[in-house]
Amino acid sequence: MQDFDLTSVEESGAFVPDELELEEETLFREIRLTVDKGQSPIRIDKFLIDHVANTSRNKIQQAADAGSIAVNGKVVKSNYKVKPLDEIVITYNTPAYDNSIVPEDIPLDIVYEDDVLMVVNKPAGLVVHPGCGNTHGTLINAVAWHLKDNPDFDPNDPQVGLVHRIDKNTSGLLVVAKSAAAKAHLGMQFFNKTTKRTYNAVVWGNVKEDEGTVTGNITRNPRNRLQMCVSPDDSVGKYAVTHYRVLERLSYVSLVECNLETGRTHQIRVHMKHIGHILFNDDVYGGDEILKGTNFSKYSQFVRNCFRLCPRQALHAKTLGFVHPVTGEMMFFDSELPADFKSMVEAWRRYSSASSGYMND
Repeated sequence: MQDFDLTSVEESGAFVPDELELEEETLFREIRLTVDKGQSPIRIDKFLIDHVANTSRNKIQQAADAGSIAVNGKVVKSNYKVKPLDEIVITYNTPAYDNSIVPEDIPLDIVYEDDVLMVVNKPAGLVVHPGCGNTHGTLINAVAWHLKDNPDFDPNDPQVGLVHRIDKNTSGLLVVAKSAAAKAHLGMQFFNKTTKRTYNAVVWGNVKEDEGTVTGNITRNPRNRLQMCVSPDDSVGKYAVTHYRVLERLSYVSLVECNLETGRTHQIRVHMKHIGHILFNDDVYGGDEILKGTNFSKYSQFVRNCFRLCPRQALHAKTLGFVHPVTGEMMFFDSELPADFKSMVEAWRRYSSASSGYMND
């Protein structure tokens, strides 16, 4: 677990946790090196300092801690000793485009609002914050428009605004802070894991256990920088825990509820894949292929129709609970499954009901 200095949070007035399904708002500068034939064994951090321009020991150490240094396709630590002809790949995170947030008249589904916060139900397809490739048309642009007459809310001030984030193609509940004090208070709750968050997901396959827990450090996949993965080395990546419960088994897919103990980038998507149950229609992790079922053409047509009904990963942030930063009241919100998700689940229910026998596939 990472260290945390309460004093620094109180002084800054805001704290943004490493939250669930963080949007890909960074660009990646990838450097590839091949070690010379005559290279003698040397720690990789020292080697990279001598062979990579405009870097520092601190940057190299941060990259190693983040699991962003790979040798011959495998993530290594900073004390790894390079060998002749090693293929080294180091990936630096560089800041996304610096765009000022301007108010845009985009419809918002506001579930709750008061003087210090608002809870919104984000539709799938809406990016939460401007970044690389998404300079406008985001949730925070919509929030800026909604609060444009509030003199105390500056959408470009990092001490206010989104407390946590979800992916573009994930739908569901988010809380927005209107003041620095509210954001700091809510941020502490996310950090201390006292918030209540459940997600509904449809995953490929029959999840045999009624409930379970997935524990595994999450790091960036060295073979595919768009993906995260569970690190085979528990000293690499960020500690993550997901609790799941099967809500319904529907032949070749399962409807599950996921309860987050931590919040990491792509956490549910990565952890469910790790136990063999990729999210339905998740194009980043391979769920947009037919992974379970029969070879019949009618079944293939049925699945592809389900892909069209829900044209994104089947993941919805259904509930959100937290303590109100001013009143101290426990707030709890529940959201309906969106139409695309619901239509796809109903299709699987009809298929499962009509199929001749249950498949334990």
